[in-house]
Amino acid sequence: MSAYRELWAHRDLLILLVGRNLKLRYKQTSLGFFWSLLGPLFQIVIYKIFLGILKVEVTIESLVTGIFMWQFLATTVGDSLTVIVGHATLIKKTPFPRIVLPLSTALANFVNFALSVVVLVVFLSFFDPKPHAIWLIPILLASHFALCLGMGLLVSSCNVFFRDIEHLVSAGMMAWFFMSPAIYDIETFVARQLGEGVVPLYLLNPMASLLASYRMVFLGMNETLFPVFLIPGFALCWIIFLTGLKVFHRLDGRFSDVL
Repeated sequence: MSAYRELWAHRDLLILLVGRNLKLRYKQTSLGFFWSLLGPLFQIVIYKIFLGILKVEVTIESLVTGIFMWQFLATTVGDSLTVIVGHATLIKKTPFPRIVLPLSTALANFVNFALSVVVLVVFLSFFDPKPHAIWLIPILLASHFALCLGMGLLVSSCNVFFRDIEHLVSAGMMAWFFMSPAIYDIETFVARQLGEGVVPLYLLNPMASLLASYRMVFLGMNETLFPVFLIPGFALCWIIFLTGLKVFHRLDGRFSDVL
């Protein structure tokens, strides 16, 4: 409990860092927030073309939803990689709970993600979506944030001691992306190509459960997967968060010595 009280005592620092991260992201850019939309949009165009060539069935609204939701994890993990190493001077000279650094990164990306969701909802309104189980949204957002923060805690702390982590994470995130239904759907691709029996095992991937659930909520897809098959994936989001928290607290006392 003392760690949480210490974090609360440094809430002003946390708010300051979140604001700074948001400002730095769009500093000296003419389009500001819209740059965070243009990157995914370029990916969507490219994937749509190549999926069409490969004759993989995917609607534009499903593809847009998958890419936008994946971006929160990808940007948080990418930004978290160097958040401790990049603040070596601050860590050596100033006493404060080190978890503030990856937490501020995750929160800044969550703000950006929330704005992207608003844009996504407006976009999807042009495609006559069939929303389902809207009440799931708070659970989805909380579990998604827990997964991103947990991954951020793991990579940021481990990268202090093993600098090869940066290269491994880059390759690992690419593999995770293609193993998750970001550019394809479970019912229209995974179940048909690999068989219905593989789906429960596939959904152990927490991002698979999250993306399937987002498509269900916003588009009315994947209703047959709910709720039993999705629960293990959601549980893994929180297991990764708790694991990241434990690893970070075990290592953060040695950051100053190594840096």
